[in-house]
Amino acid sequence: MMSLKSLPNIGSVIEKQLHSIGICTPEELAKTGSKEAFYYLKLSDNSACLHLLYALQGAIENKRYTELSNDTKNDLQKYYKSLEGR
Repeated sequence: MMSLKSLPNIGSVIEKQLHSIGICTPEELAKTGSKEAFYYLKLSDNSACLHLLYALQGAIENKRYTELSNDTKNDLQKYYKSLEGR
């Protein structure tokens, strides 16, 4: 079984955060999706930022978050802004 840290953008801190919301494998992260995983992380840590959302999506796509397409980044930015004030 692969660990979350084997994915791009996921280090010990993010892995621990994901474990705290019940996501323990790359497959669970992919099934949950970056937006839903981020939503639950943001509930437990209001300081969670847009770059974390990018990192999660990049991990799912198996690429550095800096390599995400502009369309994907724009979609994630819209989602992130929709959470402001919640």
